[in-house]
Amino acid sequence: MWYFSWVLGVGFAVLLPVLNAMWGEASDARTQRAEER
Repeated sequence: MWYFSWVLGVGFAVLLPVLNAMWGEASDARTQRAEER
């Protein structure tokens, strides 16, 4: 049953950088929109 923890670990290792990049893009877009006003 070791593969369950392996799959979960790999899933989080892939998911966290993707979410971080998406959050960074959204945050950057928010600050650019605020600066335009």
